[in-house]
Amino acid sequence: MRIRDPRDWNRPIEVPVARDMGTPEATETSQDSTTDVEATIDRVLDETTTWAVVGLSTNTERAAHGVAGVLQRAGKRIVPVHPSAATVHGEPGYASLGDIPFPVDVVDVFVRSELAGDVADQAIAIGAKAVWFQLDVIDEDAAARVRAAGLDMVMDRCPAIELGRR
Repeated sequence: MRIRDPRDWNRPIEVPVARDMGTPEATETSQDSTTDVEATIDRVLDETTTWAVVGLSTNTERAAHGVAGVLQRAGKRIVPVHPSAATVHGEPGYASLGDIPFPVDVVDVFVRSELAGDVADQAIAIGAKAVWFQLDVIDEDAAARVRAAGLDMVMDRCPAIELGRR
């Protein structure tokens, strides 16, 4: 697992894009794909308010705690989702996405990749508008299901880093 030094959070992350540099079509497709990802990130950051942060606990040493704080400072309402259902950053927690009694715009996922697919399916079930898999949370099948359900999907990126680029 790649852990980023917090001092690097505002530095851009190089995201490899598979492409064959030998053909103009491949380059054009890759650029379009990168543009689509950036447009999705912008839309999710600009057009959403309520973020359920799955894996957010009172442990201040965890990345979820810091990222949730950044989201709050950016004007987002954060909703902690963790089996302990603890209050974090002044917001009451819920044991699961299904327990949240109000609409959620984005489900921000801080769990291991092998658990992310189930969270993505829950996000679809509660009617979220978007799912955001954090750095190193990768599940292509889950991402395909999210997109097929009509939700925006961001994978292997961090909203705190993306907000820092603005």
